Amino acid sequence: MLPILLLLTLAQAKPVNDGFGEMILIPAGSFKMGDNFGDGESRELPVHTVELDAFYMAKFEVTNAEWRQFRDDPGYDNPKFWPEGRVMPKAQIPYWTQPMNHGGVTPGSDKYPVIGVNWDGATAYCNWLSAKSGKHYRLPTEAEWEKAARGTDQRRFPWGNIIDYDHANYAGKQKFDTGMEVGSFPKGASPYGVMEMAGNMMEWCQDWYSRDYYQVSPKKNPKGPEKGAYRVMRGGSFFFEGQDLRSYARSAAWPSFQAFRMVGFRIARDQ
Repeated sequence: MLPILLLLTLAQAKPVNDGFGEMILIPAGSFKMGDNFGDGESRELPVHTVELDAFYMAKFEVTNAEWRQFRDDPGYDNPKFWPEGRVMPKAQIPYWTQPMNHGGVTPGSDKYPVIGVNWDGATAYCNWLSAKSGKHYRLPTEAEWEKAARGTDQRRFPWGNIIDYDHANYAGKQKFDTGMEVGSFPKGASPYGVMEMAGNMMEWCQDWYSRDYYQVSPKKNPKGPEKGAYRVMRGGSFFFEGQDLRSYARSAAWPSFQAFRMVGFRIARDQ
């Protein structure tokens, strides 16, 4: 039976849907961010209190079906949606045609997460959604991502402190490690009901990355350094070992690189 506190938290998370997937309200408030277990890296320290305004987080990672709407829309090639006007060639995501990776042209692939999208592409998708809906869609900040993943009780993983294959898709789960359909792990829900925030796909965040950012991070709505070379990635992937799926684990990558097949994203929206 779920703890009463978790049941109350889930009851308060009211999904909305503007036609681009379910979004779950993450309430305003503070939480402690960083490695409180002592099993991480120095870049995950110090543990510090962060206060966030309320925001919406996508219940699922962006799927092939959702990405296809953007890919097939004339807006895909509009430079105004792309950072610095750099449109990512569609052929830059070769996994789109690969059956073994459930690419978007594969029959029955609609519910699989889109893979191989770089930060520029993820940002362009959010800009396109904003133009379509009139709402402000964006990538989550690193702090928003961590709160949505682990709640306010400093758990190691979205569901608790122990990991197994009933809760997440990580290395060894399948004969061929690749993404699985979104919603495949109901036991792995975060305290707010957000799914697959550990494993399956690594997820882009809005922030520039700095390994020392936690030492200077503002308490209220931190948005990362003003500049950098890399963007933050969170959540681990199907290619990672279980311990690397910790909700406070930090990664980063060059935003315009040809993204690896373990990289996807999910979106956030202002309340």
